[in-house]
Amino acid sequence: MAEAILELGQVTKRFERTLAAHRLSLTVYRGEFFTFLGPSGSGKSTILRMIAGLEQPDSGHIRIAGKDVGTVPPWRRNVGMVFQHYAVFPHMNVTQNVGYGLRVRRRPAAEIRERVSGLLRLVGLAGMAEKNVTLLSGGEQQRVALARALALEPALLLLDEPLAALDEKIRREMQAELKHIQQKTGTTFLYVTHDQEEALTMSDRIAVLDGGACVQCDAPERLFRRPRTRFVASFFRGCNIVAADLLGREAGRARVGIAGQAVTVPADGVALPDRPRIDVAIRAEHLRVGRGAETCQTRLDAGLVEVIYRGTNVDHVLELPDGQRVVATSTQREAEGMGPRVACGFNADDVILLED
Repeated sequence: MAEAILELGQVTKRFERTLAAHRLSLTVYRGEFFTFLGPSGSGKSTILRMIAGLEQPDSGHIRIAGKDVGTVPPWRRNVGMVFQHYAVFPHMNVTQNVGYGLRVRRRPAAEIRERVSGLLRLVGLAGMAEKNVTLLSGGEQQRVALARALALEPALLLLDEPLAALDEKIRREMQAELKHIQQKTGTTFLYVTHDQEEALTMSDRIAVLDGGACVQCDAPERLFRRPRTRFVASFFRGCNIVAADLLGREAGRARVGIAGQAVTVPADGVALPDRPRIDVAIRAEHLRVGRGAETCQTRLDAGLVEVIYRGTNVDHVLELPDGQRVVATSTQREAEGMGPRVACGFNADDVILLED
């Protein structure tokens, strides 16, 4: 059984009228890459700061490696932290930056040299040991900050949107590098981001936050393919949310009406509402247009509103018979040469029932 390294129990934190954490209970296991994902104001950074000891919860408990750290100061919690703004020491070179914490703890010089050398190789800066950090690029400075945080072998490494200030190309490179470093060191990473792609790329598990509450905690693929609520579905790009009629229930399935078409869809583990209307989600890549719709179980006659070219993908904006609009995404212009009315198709198992 996996060992719990972090336990949050009913943690609540309020700033005047803003609820940054609301009865938050989560367990993170040793060696995980665990991500807090949510929009601005959802409480992500505040939760990280409470784990670090930089903020105190109003109620609830935080345990690290089984120990309640409520009265433990930040410098005794055995956690490292990497911020969005790199916070490197501009008057020091790379080696001095990475070894700073080790020198403060009066580790032997030979141990510091060996540890710093190994970390610079790990983060890809072996040839820059004597270089002043002000001469490094943003991505290189972030690697220095990461190596410095790892130098003290923390039980948890907290990363607060560390890639947000980087350009897209460097950010994508660093995503892969961070995951590689986490796997190689075995350190538990707690990562904060509002970028869904970043979270999906790197994480073992993701907690989606809304108003300080965890609305779903799951593996990336499960979150992406089977969101449980309207909030989670709308947070991930490419998820169409459609109002439907709830027509009936049976073992593990539900019968719903989507734009006038009755469809029997999966309902395992879904708390169905006691009302005739329900929201469903269909990912844009699961909607087919034109000839592609011919192989689908359910087909609708839709209006073609717009075709948007996005490089590797093409979005077809469609209007369903009941006036609701959806987007079908394909790698090609499926509606090329068609008129204002096109066939739109999908399969029942790709329809996701959403809870309130």
